[in-house]
Amino acid sequence: MDFLPEKIDTYVCNHSEDEPKILQELSRETWQKVLIPRMLSGHFQGRVLSMISKLVNPKNILEIGTYTGYSALCLAEGMQKLGVLHTIDKNEELASLQKKYFDKSDYKNQIHQHIGNALDILKTLDLNFDLVFIDADKSNYSNYFHAIIDKMNSGGVIISDNVLWSGKVVEAIQPKDKDTPALIAYNTLLKNDPRVETVLLPIRDGLTISRVVS
Repeated sequence: MDFLPEKIDTYVCNHSEDEPKILQELSRETWQKVLIPRMLSGHFQGRVLSMISKLVNPKNILEIGTYTGYSALCLAEGMQKLGVLHTIDKNEELASLQKKYFDKSDYKNQIHQHIGNALDILKTLDLNFDLVFIDADKSNYSNYFHAIIDKMNSGGVIISDNVLWSGKVVEAIQPKDKDTPALIAYNTLLKNDPRVETVLLPIRDGLTISRVVS
């Protein structure tokens, strides 16, 4: 969901950095071949992710929720020359499409794909991270935070997507809705945890930036 009027959103995109060609191609193929293509980060959010990564200049990046690989490629743009990006997704059917574009990119040898349960895979990664992007199953957002916080370097940044959840976080919760309460709890956790300082941005469906302070 976009919270800006269409004309303003178009103006914002037109006056932001252009989308690289490889991402244009990946976006087009995602919309042609993959279910729920709106899950793609897209031009504007992708440039935001790229800019944050370039400002952080991370050595080690973690992404929880690969989808078709668009956001991973955006995050990789700011990675150090000897840096690595670990990206995790449980949907093995998308692995070949991800790899196709990873292999076409300048980061072919720096991106490591993991297929399976993120909480299990995280236990096997023996390194600390400078930048983390969380964009997976919403019910586990708090669990992901607790799993990574001790793996974050001081000053590291955690980016969390879909934290406004189409505005549902400020509406009455439906009886069968499990994701909205989980996101409300997660947003409260980021606000109150003294180990991070947080700002929630109304970009697309809500994007939180949390900086690790201890």
